[in-house]
Amino acid sequence: MGTPRTPRGKWIEEGLRALAAGGPEAVRIESLAQALGVSKGGFYGYFRNRGALLTEMLDTWEREVTEAVIERVESGGGDARARLDRLFTIVASYGDGPTTGVAADLAIRDWARRDEAVAERLRRADNRRMDYLRSLFGEFCPDEDDVEVRCMITFSVRIGSYVIAADHGGHSRAEVMALTRNWLLR
Repeated sequence: MGTPRTPRGKWIEEGLRALAAGGPEAVRIESLAQALGVSKGGFYGYFRNRGALLTEMLDTWEREVTEAVIERVESGGGDARARLDRLFTIVASYGDGPTTGVAADLAIRDWARRDEAVAERLRRADNRRMDYLRSLFGEFCPDEDDVEVRCMITFSVRIGSYVIAADHGGHSRAEVMALTRNWLLR
């Protein structure tokens, strides 16, 4: 019996980890194989070339940060505030996972500045995220401008809180995030 093949998803996950750590230039077949502890020959059983891997990495990232999150939120039911609260909990729990973490998100944003195809995917994912937030906030905020502001703040906090190094005037980061969450759900 031969050695079991490394699952396709492991290559994608390791590719996203490499992307998060060093940008698209860091996604190299040989490096991924080394990180996975396998030969690079197995790679070609799943992917035609590096470009095919990059495409599947983006597909996975986009699905995981949009539809998979929305499905998890919606599966718990509840009113809009309950679903938003669940969304905030889910997103906070992701920490720095390879497909849903902020490091991958920031790396894709950086990559999108240099690659129009990636920028289009990012726009599509961000628009899907914002549309979902609008649908939730819109259920209890009658003012469209208020909905848009809450969506922008929510999204900005998700991305920006990881790059802001400021202290919080006697509050911990966790306390400020809890205050922000409560303010958004009022």
